[in-house]
This record gives sequence, C-alpha cells and structure tokens, in this order.
Amino acid sequence: MEVKVAKSAGFCFGVRRAVQLVYDEAEKEEGHVYTMGPIIHNEQVVEDLEEKGVFSVDDDLICEKTGLKPPAGSVVIVRSHGISRDMSEMLDKSGYRIIDATCPFVDRIHKIVAEKSKEGYQIVIIGNPAHPEVCGIRGWAGKECRTVESKEDAENLALSFDRPVCIVSQTTFNYDKFQELVEIIKTLGYHVIVINTICSATKERQMEALELAGQSDAMIVIGGKKSSNTQKLYDICRSQCENTYYIQTLDDLVTVNFQSDRCVGITAGASTPNNIIQEVSTHVRGTKF
Repeated sequence: MEVKVAKSAGFCFGVRRAVQLVYDEAEKEEGHVYTMGPIIHNEQVVEDLEEKGVFSVDDDLICEKTGLKPPAGSVVIVRSHGISRDMSEMLDKSGYRIIDATCPFVDRIHKIVAEKSKEGYQIVIIGNPAHPEVCGIRGWAGKECRTVESKEDAENLALSFDRPVCIVSQTTFNYDKFQELVEIIKTLGYHVIVINTICSATKERQMEALELAGQSDAMIVIGGKKSSNTQKLYDICRSQCENTYYIQTLDDLVTVNFQSDRCVGITAGASTPNNIIQEVSTHVRGTKF
C-alpha cells in the first residue's frame, strides 16, 4: 500500500508566524500573554499554549478562563485572522502591549476594502459570514458591505446600481466556488471589479488535495473541527474519493473503520502542526489492512 502526504499539508505562512510569535512571547512573559480568541483553530495547539500560561480573551478583553480582564502590562496578541478597525482602535487605547500577528494576506484585504469603500464602492466579501477573518474584514469595509457564501446569497444580492461594487474573498475560500459566485453577481448588472484575495497557498493546497484524492482509494484530512479551510479540503477530497476521513488527531483515526488496499492520501489544514501529520502518516504506513 502506498501512502502519499500532500506537500502543502500543515501550517501556512501566516499561521506559522502567528503561532511562533505566541510561543516566543510565552517564553519571555511567563503567564502574561493573551490572544484575541484562540490563536488558531487547533485544539491541541491551544491546549499546549494554555499549559504555558497563554489564554484567549473575547472582544471585551475578558479572559475566557478566568472571567477577568488581563492584568496591567500584559501582552495581547491579535491572531492571524485579524480584527476590525473598531477593535484595533480599542486595543490601541487599552494600555496593554499589543502584538499584531494578522496574516499579511488578510491585512492586504483590510487595506483594499477600506480604500475602495472610501472611493465609494459597495463591498462584497465572498466567505463565511461567521468566520473571524470575515468579521474582521467587514469591520474595515464601511456600511455598504455584504457577505456572500452561497448561490442563493449571490442571486439575492440587493445593492444600489448607482455605485460600483468591489468583490473580495476570504483567504481560505474555495477557489472554484469563488469564481462561480462572482459570475452570478456579474449577471445581476452591477459595475463590478473583482480582486481575488484567496491566499495562493490555499489555492495550491486545494488543487493538490483534489489531485491527490483522485489518485487515492482512501483520503485522510487532518485539522480542527472549527477550521474553515480544513472543512473545504474535506469537501474537495470527498468529491473525488468517497472513502474520505476528517480527523483532528491520530486518536480519531483509530476509532473509525479505516480501510484501504491501494493508495492512501493525506492532507491537512493550515492550522495543523507537523507532528500530528507525521504521527498519522507513520501510523498508516505501519498498519496492515
């Protein structure tokens, strides 16, 4: 049996950078480090950081573990998903030491929507409206902003025909679905400009997963259950390989009736540490079916 691990599996640049910043600060600050929400959508990483004294705070800067605000002098780290303009201004006035770990690709979208909104454009964000990245982008896009996730959203989009429309995307959105939704919006008759803000690493990961799933008789997708980009990888793989499994850790794999007799493909979301990918691939290579 052959086991193939996607080259693009695991931490992307933005996540790797954010996680490393948190670990570096945890070493220096000894228990006075907080993140705006979980630094990434991976329970194992979050639990490891909590053991090192790093905890998340909500939008009101209340620590989810203690129910209290961080003590004066604490470090507050903005995660890779980014935050809204209002939240950024609030943090600047908070008195804490702020470290901005917003992914550069997300930060670029903030600048685009802020600029285009100022120029009079109505903003359309293609993505999951509940995802923290999209919530942050919306906070830079002005009042005339809509989020589109489905064909129905696109078909029912109600904007002014008197002002142009600027379309951007959540960085981890499915590329083919993005193109499909853009085409629907274009048919509505708006004056549209499209700026494809899907991260190049996301597109590469999705294309590689599509190809690998087509070559495999079983596919394993590793990532947190709250990870948007991992869910999209699972959907892509499932479209090509019915025998596809979505797991968080090796423990999840050993509890399912995993079967393969030819080729197993393995990919992982952008928030999955390399050690988990390695554990799963080692286990599969050593398993006799």
